Parts: sequence; structure tokens; C-alpha cells
Amino acid sequence: MQKIVLPDIPNLHQLEVYKQNGGYTAIKKALSQSPDDIIDQVKRSGLRGRGGAAFSTGLKWSFMPKTTDKPKYLCVNGDESEPGSFKDRQIFEFNPHQLIEGILISCYAIGAKTCYIYIRGEYHKWIKLMQKAIDDAYADGLVGEAMKSTFSTEFYCDIYIHKGAGAYICGEESSLMNSLEGKRGYPRVKPPFPAQNGLWGCPTTINNVETIANVPPIISNGWEWFASIGEPKHPGTILFGVSGHVNKPGVYELPTGTLLTDIIYNYAGGIPGNKKILCVIPGGSSMPPIRGDQIEGVKMDAESLKAAGSAIGTGGIIVMDEDTDLVKVLARIAQFYHHESCGQCTPCREGTGWLEKILKRIIAGKGSINDLDLLITVANQIEGNTICALGEAAAWPVKFMVERFRDYFEQKVSKEINLEVVNKVHSMRQTAITIEEIKH
Repeated sequence: MQKIVLPDIPNLHQLEVYKQNGGYTAIKKALSQSPDDIIDQVKRSGLRGRGGAAFSTGLKWSFMPKTTDKPKYLCVNGDESEPGSFKDRQIFEFNPHQLIEGILISCYAIGAKTCYIYIRGEYHKWIKLMQKAIDDAYADGLVGEAMKSTFSTEFYCDIYIHKGAGAYICGEESSLMNSLEGKRGYPRVKPPFPAQNGLWGCPTTINNVETIANVPPIISNGWEWFASIGEPKHPGTILFGVSGHVNKPGVYELPTGTLLTDIIYNYAGGIPGNKKILCVIPGGSSMPPIRGDQIEGVKMDAESLKAAGSAIGTGGIIVMDEDTDLVKVLARIAQFYHHESCGQCTPCREGTGWLEKILKRIIAGKGSINDLDLLITVANQIEGNTICALGEAAAWPVKFMVERFRDYFEQKVSKEINLEVVNKVHSMRQTAITIEEIKH
């Protein structure tokens, strides 16, 4: 099985080992071509963003203005904060120089001389590891103005790490830029888009860590090679982070189009106790869930998951077995998005709180069948009515979980209501007994 981003090479995080395995030859090759050639190759390769939207990387790069009197910037989004997503930190730890080389090539292609890697604030270990790799690259003349003599070129690029402030919302690209500028992490209204008005009002491109790490192999091996891997409309490999009820949770790099069942059973070792699968969320907590009895034949790529009623997202596969309490799962997800809402948009600020309260009311045995319709109504009021996609991230899990597991939720609500009645009757009896004892 060919691995592009995390090859099985011991100590690849070390600069010398990376160079011994062909590292920093792709940037040499790129510098011998024009920036437009590089953009064209990435576009032809079919590389799509690995951060959630699966947008064409080469097309995004082409939006950057060719001529401008303002500096251009590249932002690498490593604010990996969504529950179920833990792939980018693998690159920071095990293959940081491929990310650095990808940054150099990307900056050359779009005409940027400065790159900021925005890393989740809680990733203390991985921030240190990534900074060590950058320091080593600077010391070896591979980054910064020393590039001019190392590669006999006029191009150079500086790379800086920016430690995030621990807010999920800063994973949204415009909120990330505000955070970089020292402002509160509020998403911006679009248009204008970052390519026209980004960091400090300058043209900016934002790409995910895994996306950029794919660039050096594309330049080294050719776009045809990359396009031949996996699904034609969504080629390459993806780092699938598998968690939940599996025997071997972890990150698996596999070609796009790999069957979801193969990932769960052949790579992640199946379900503990050979239990049945109740539910799978295929791309991080914000993606629509799929029923366990409907995962047969589902392939893990953008187009296939769209047809299955979900989305690839970050490739974070969350598996839940037959004994999972979906109401509690959904309440926990709703609590996360309520807590992480920046509060800028009323539907999100208020709606996420409503979703959490309704679900907790059901858990407390005080819900009703009407609450299920209310959850969907509130989710619909949030979806499509916010500046950024956190609205959808909060609404989709609730909306689709309730719709696709309606029978489960109706039974759950009825069971909780019956349990509440039993408890009340028991309490009344205990009270009656106590009164009788007092009388005597």
C-alpha cells in the first residue's frame, strides 16, 4: 500500500533522513519551472483540500492575483480542534519536513514570501516538534533568505508558527486570520474572499496541513501519478483517523475510495466483542451520521459520501456500537458546539444552546415526542443562516441523527417518560409511607 504523506520510513522527522529519502528535491524541481506551471500541475493532479471542504487546491491557488503591490501570504491551517479529528499532528510529529517543503513550493506558486502555520494551542508537544524541524531547515539554508544561495534562486520564504488560543472557531479560515492579526476570532463576511482581502488586507491563501504535505510528491512524481491513485474525482490518499468502538483506533493512510467497512474491520480491527455497529460519523463530529445498517458499500471519498448523505470532512471516522446511547452522544456534541460558538450570529449563538438544553431535557426524562421535531426545527433555523460553517457543524449532527434514527429516539423518549412516571409514583408511595409512620 503506497503512502504519500506518512511513509513507513524510520526517523523521517529528522532532516538528514528526509534528505536521504529525496527530501527537498521537489522544491529544486519546482524552482526550475514557472509558478503557473506548478499551479497547473496541482490543478491537474486533482488534489482537493483535506481540511473539510474538499475544494480543488490548484483552483484555490489560481485565485491569487498575479500582480499586486501588496505582500501575499500563505496560512497553513493546523487548528485541529474538531472531535474525531487527529491526523494533522501525525504530520507534525513524523513528517514535518515534507510539510515545510510543501510550504516552500506552495509559496513559490502563489507568489508569497511569508507563511504562517496556525497550530491548535493545546498541541504543545507538536508545536515544539514542528518548530524544531523549521529551525533545522533554517540552519541548513533551506528556508529564509539563505534559500537564494542554496537553490540559486531569487525566491525565498520565511515560515512562522502561530500558536492558537484554544478556540475551535479559529479553524474557520477568516477567523484564523483575525486571530493571527491579534483580534478576536470572529469569522468574516464573504465576499471579499481571502485571495483578495486576507491577512492585514493582503491576498492570502489558506490550506490544511495534510493538503500542503501532498504537494512535494505531486511535483516529484508528476500529476498523472497522483491522479491515478484512488478515486478519479477525488484522487490520492487520505489520513483516516478512526476512533470510538474499534479494537485498533489510530490514523490510517489509505487511497480515497476505500470501503468504510474495510477501514473499520480490516485496518481498525473490528468492533470489541463483535458487537453490531449502530452509527458511524465518517468525517469528524460535524458531518451527518450514517446508520450502521447502511454502511455496506459506502466508499470513503467526497463524491461517494455525498451520495450516501454525508461528507468526507476531515476523514475522522467515529464508530459507535449497538450499546451506545445516541442521545448522550448527541448531547455531548451539541454541548461542544454551543461552547465553541463565537456568538456573532444570533441563530448559532441562541440555537446551539437550545439544542443542548432540549437534549439534556430528554436525558433527564422530561422530554417528549414533540421535542424531536423541535430539535429538527431549531437545527433548520441555524443551518444556512450564519456567517461561517459552524452553524452547519452544529445543526447537521442533530438534524440527521434525529431524522435517521427516529425510531431509536422515539423509543428513547418514551422509555425516559415511562421511567419518570415510575419514579414519581415511587416517590409518592415513599412520601405516603412516611406520613403514615408520623401518624403512628
